[in-house]
Amino acid sequence: MEKMTEKEKMLAGRLYDPADEELVRDRKRAKKLCWRFNRLDPDKEEEKQRLLNELLRDEVECHIEPGFYCDYGYNIEAGDNFYANHNCVILDVNSVVIGENVMFGPQVQVYTATHPIRAEERQKGRELGLPVEIGAEAWIGGNVVINPGISVGKKAVIGAGSVLTEDIPAGVVAAGNPCRVIREI
Repeated sequence: MEKMTEKEKMLAGRLYDPADEELVRDRKRAKKLCWRFNRLDPDKEEEKQRLLNELLRDEVECHIEPGFYCDYGYNIEAGDNFYANHNCVILDVNSVVIGENVMFGPQVQVYTATHPIRAEERQKGRELGLPVEIGAEAWIGGNVVINPGISVGKKAVIGAGSVLTEDIPAGVVAAGNPCRVIREI
């Protein structure tokens, strides 16, 4: 049986070593691209799109306001017409799939990264990540936190300040901490 690399473990949702040389190099690459993106003149739309295409998995037409921060970038798959307002953070140690025509309010945070529950395991420095998926045409309000392993259904609306700890189905309005379905659309 062939041994998995730390990157392969990370993407498989298994415990991995974040200090791995390849992963450190990949994070530095993403941080440099985010730094450049966040400091661009607002009139440099073509340059912003070029940097986003270099950072993200696929070349898509999307609009992300500065400050945007992510761990790797290549684990983010954004659909066309994705919009993220200011101060979006996506910790993409696992896949983040964002459908077409999705809107994020300001300060949305998407976390795939997590740590072991037992302190003894955390002390070993290992991490893991669980994928996040956001369906097409969803609207995520400002200051929302989407935790690891969460799925948001197509056309769902998530109220500002919500903390998602469970999946949210398609076609509903949900809000709160923890986020709960309020009504169908």
